[in-house]
Amino acid sequence: MLLVTGGAGYIGTHVVRALRSGGREVVVVDDLSAGHPELLPAGVPVEVGSVLDTDFLMDVIDRYDVDQVVHLAGRKAVDESITRPSYYYRQNVYGMQSVLAAMVRMDVRRIVFSSSAAVYGTVGDATVTEEAATLPQSPYGRSKLMCEWLLRDIAAAEGLSWAALRYFNVAGAGGKELADRGVHNLVPRVFQAIDRGEAPAVFGDTYDTPDGTCIRDYIHVTDLADAHATVVDAMDAETMGTVYNVGCGCGASVLDVMRAAREASGVPFDWRITDPRPGDPARVVADAGRICAELGWKAQHDLDDIVGSAWEAWSASRAAAMTASKQGAALAVGAH
Repeated sequence: MLLVTGGAGYIGTHVVRALRSGGREVVVVDDLSAGHPELLPAGVPVEVGSVLDTDFLMDVIDRYDVDQVVHLAGRKAVDESITRPSYYYRQNVYGMQSVLAAMVRMDVRRIVFSSSAAVYGTVGDATVTEEAATLPQSPYGRSKLMCEWLLRDIAAAEGLSWAALRYFNVAGAGGKELADRGVHNLVPRVFQAIDRGEAPAVFGDTYDTPDGTCIRDYIHVTDLADAHATVVDAMDAETMGTVYNVGCGCGASVLDVMRAAREASGVPFDWRITDPRPGDPARVVADAGRICAELGWKAQHDLDDIVGSAWEAWSASRAAAMTASKQGAALAVGAH
């Protein structure tokens, strides 16, 4: 049985679906602070609790006979981490320590960890390999790097097999019901502004990039989920202790995303330039050659696919919310 922490979240629901489609049995642990367990496949058990509670994790591992962990749970907003660093270090770093402690005590020997490209910081013009210097520019990025250090050291001491997947910018949706509702992520923030009839904010246009806005590597969430399933399968056959970049290997600027959102939505909106955010590097694009060469995984979707699927899911979510609101109003009228 696989334990997926944070499995009811946006990325988690996609990862669980990919694992289940490959025939895996999965149990989810989630505190439901941002989770939607109703979006998980039928029959997937959800244990509600915090990864900070080691005894709780040990009990779940024992009751479900867990033999491998996919650790997704954590906090991930760069700007929030700057204003709440203590919270981020506790949730992310202590959360990782708690998961590893539960695994060691219960003799679970394999783990796939959700890391981040934020561990790199500013990387210049070239694509970034896993050997690049890790100089994160935010408490969020530093917390993820500290988690990797914990993982390496405890795995070496305890004989664990592990892989850390350094995600780049995740977006899109694997179905109309699987919209990204994250208030800190660029694509849903653009859609929120469109719905309100406002101009989406672009944080800075004086970066050292062709159009002055930040360049990122955007990866479709279904590609990311498939990467997890690929690594889990490979870990069955061999002992691992490695880091993989998970991205598409091509960069898109914030303005590229704005134009893709115009195309997908059909709304000819304008954007507004605001001050740059602290902790935002100018350019971060993956070299994902290692995971391709070693495991055969490669991203399949481009920016138009990503933003188009995200808009379709966002629109479906908005329509469902409007229907529910009308039904609630009708029931309220009927009650009188």
